Amino acid sequence: MNAARQRRIETVPGQFSPFDVERCGVRLHGQAGGQGAPLLLLHGHPQTHVMWHRVAPVLAQCFTLVMMDLRGYGDSGRPVSNTDHGPYARREMALDAMAVMQRHGFDRFQVLAHDRGARVAHRLAADHPKAVERLMLLDVAPTLAMYDRTSEAFARAYWHWFFLIQPPPLPEALIESDPVRYLHSVMGGRYAGLAAFAPRALAEYERCVQIAGTAHSICEDYRASATIDLVHDRADVAARRKLAQPLHVLWGEHGAVGRCFDVMALWRERARQVSGRSLPCGHYIAEEAPQRLLDEVFQFFRS
Repeated sequence: MNAARQRRIETVPGQFSPFDVERCGVRLHGQAGGQGAPLLLLHGHPQTHVMWHRVAPVLAQCFTLVMMDLRGYGDSGRPVSNTDHGPYARREMALDAMAVMQRHGFDRFQVLAHDRGARVAHRLAADHPKAVERLMLLDVAPTLAMYDRTSEAFARAYWHWFFLIQPPPLPEALIESDPVRYLHSVMGGRYAGLAAFAPRALAEYERCVQIAGTAHSICEDYRASATIDLVHDRADVAARRKLAQPLHVLWGEHGAVGRCFDVMALWRERARQVSGRSLPCGHYIAEEAPQRLLDEVFQFFRS
């Protein structure tokens, strides 16, 4: 077993139990617990399910939480990819989420998701509309729109989008030369800097980014978003398919997504029922503005 994985510490406080679910040979790790209606939580890049540590104990009082690590992240598996990047497509990750929720006994549930996890949640709701009751997405606009309408300001702020999709092995080699430096550069370069993250949570992100195969996985995650995911998104647009579930979107007023895109207008192009607003924080809403997020969650998911 990888030495970094042996030092894993569950850093989400509360009565949560770790789980491992296997789907098509890929281990899917996470924690689950709480009481009430099922709520799936999906994290962003380059983090893990630990990003929910400031809100999970409160949410667990009213929801049964399932917090999973996406494939390629945290302590989930890191499958080898292929030329079409299919193993890291949002469609594949959505099937992972379905397998995890069904293993916990839930065929219908709600979703709270951030960043990369929000893109998985979008595909999950599109492909499995009977399973997803409603969803809240944090600090994202639709992937296709963000690529089609990229500006210089966005490219400078989200430089890693364009670095990670370069052909292998260059991005992988550069990340592997100092993975913690890469993580600090991505997370610390945003509005709140590294001070936004609790030391134990940051240590967990640092541990996981050093697990063997992570560089390959995160590059393939972004390569899939720039290729096969866009094929799936364009097919939805061409067929005029929109999300039928209630969708609530939040974004940080100090983040690049809100500065560079009309978030509400873009989601209204992809969903039938959209609400949302900005919050006084940067990209990492769950860690920068946990109480504000809790207020939004309880208002939206319990309405």
